[in-house]
Amino acid sequence: MATIKANAPAKINLTLHVTGQREDGYHLLDSMVTFAEVSDIITATKAIDMRLTVSGPFAMGVPTDHSNLVLRAAEALRIERGVKMGAHLHLEKNLPHAAGIGGGSSDAATTLRVLAQIWDVEPLAPDHPSVVALGADVPVCLRGPAPMRMQGIGEVLSDLPPLPRAAMVLVNPGVEVPTPVAFQGLTRKDNPPMTELPQSLDLAKFIKWLSAQRNDLTPPAVAHAPVIGDALRILRTQRAVLWAGMSGSGATCVALVKDMGAARQVARAVQIREQSWWVVPTPLIN
Repeated sequence: MATIKANAPAKINLTLHVTGQREDGYHLLDSMVTFAEVSDIITATKAIDMRLTVSGPFAMGVPTDHSNLVLRAAEALRIERGVKMGAHLHLEKNLPHAAGIGGGSSDAATTLRVLAQIWDVEPLAPDHPSVVALGADVPVCLRGPAPMRMQGIGEVLSDLPPLPRAAMVLVNPGVEVPTPVAFQGLTRKDNPPMTELPQSLDLAKFIKWLSAQRNDLTPPAVAHAPVIGDALRILRTQRAVLWAGMSGSGATCVALVKDMGAARQVARAVQIREQSWWVVPTPLIN
């Protein structure tokens, strides 16, 4: 197969508990991760050399050298599998930068998948050291898009019971929150983990459970970019919104609603009020 195109879906942290920090500086996490249908797109074509090009609404500022996680993922696979050939990679960047929705990690994970097919080599497992070394969100993005519980430094993944059918509205107010800034702003790093998710859940019970969980990075992210707090308040005033929180280290906020009709309604209301914001209604991939 000479060319493959694949989606790199947005990763959504519905919870994010920071439960500790290792001696090497890595933070220990406990997070419910799900995925949205909105995505970047990776296209890979077999070639002699390695090359990356970028297009799309968020292409500006995306590097095309080896500082980009896409090329770092490609190089990791080449080294681990002894691949001699290359590939021309194209990234259609539809997800905002530094947005807490794992855009770069999902791009890297999708690159690992498509290049394993292009090069006809065994894929790397999500817990492979070279995958973990790419970043905390890459293993869960590689194993996705089913909902998962992510623990450890991102490498400990476990399946979750089926979640109730629902939809989401993603809102990014146009600010970037570098992940180190959010972690540096934590007042404590030994917080309690998530409580266990019940096996059988309807939407009302799921929302009740979710409301009792946390994203420990929300306070430092809001302190860094107060407009995140504005986005959360706007979402929580919408009648159709059942729950709203921040994903990852921010600045993307997430609202859960019962279905796509409600999601489009909420998205329209937010977009009319804040026309410069990135607002996307999307199903909750289950």
